[in-house]
Amino acid sequence: MTSRPPRVLGEIDSAVSERANRTWWDGEADEYHEEHGHFIGGDTPGGEFVWGPERYRESEARLLGDVAGRDVLEVGCGSAPCARWLKTQGANVIGLDVSIGMLHHGVESMQRDAAPVPLVQAGAEHLPFADESFDIACSSFGAVPFVADSARVMREVARVLRPGGRWVFATNHPIRWMFLDDPGPDGLVVRLSYFSRTPYSETDDDGEVTYVEHHRTIGDRVREIVAAGLLLEDIVEPEWPDDLEDEWGQWSPLRGSYFPGTAIFVCRKPE
Repeated sequence: MTSRPPRVLGEIDSAVSERANRTWWDGEADEYHEEHGHFIGGDTPGGEFVWGPERYRESEARLLGDVAGRDVLEVGCGSAPCARWLKTQGANVIGLDVSIGMLHHGVESMQRDAAPVPLVQAGAEHLPFADESFDIACSSFGAVPFVADSARVMREVARVLRPGGRWVFATNHPIRWMFLDDPGPDGLVVRLSYFSRTPYSETDDDGEVTYVEHHRTIGDRVREIVAAGLLLEDIVEPEWPDDLEDEWGQWSPLRGSYFPGTAIFVCRKPE
């Protein structure tokens, strides 16, 4: 049987999702960095690569392998702390994000770095790069949960990767879809169906969509990856560290002690 990616569901299509999330992240960029900038390494010279709220760092995980001398694309780079860190490791890296507000923060942060990272404003469903341009692609909570057609993102990444290239991306763990975005006890009660792919959205007083997140199950993600011609090598579910007391939105020590908050998909393009 041929593997098929899930179809795009609901009325919130790619154009609506991209417009809403671009505008939302532009407007929230300052507040986001005021609250989370230190954690993600935005203020750190040379940046930092954190895979998620569990403080799982690439410097320890090494999910990307040796990046020195490799051409690397960060998809949904935000203010590019991960791309900046990759640069310090010897990578030839480019960061891509849909939000100019987030990219402006990246440019500002790079003033403290030894060498800047090229940044490109574009959506992840249409990567503006030639075929087989990169050895590695990565994304830490960027792009994938915010696009209507994440299967297309997988195909686009597969297209721009060279044979043998790696694609590693982190998203909110699909199991989280069943629970409210609450770090306390109310966030431990199942409220929604895991199998509902209806997007989460917010609207303004005029009914215009201002923010969107799209849900895919673990099976959906696997099928997207396989349908793009990629090999899935691992799914990493970081555990909440005993010494981490900070809360980040819905992520908290309480919830982290019961179920995962992050899923990291480790993929490779065949030789």
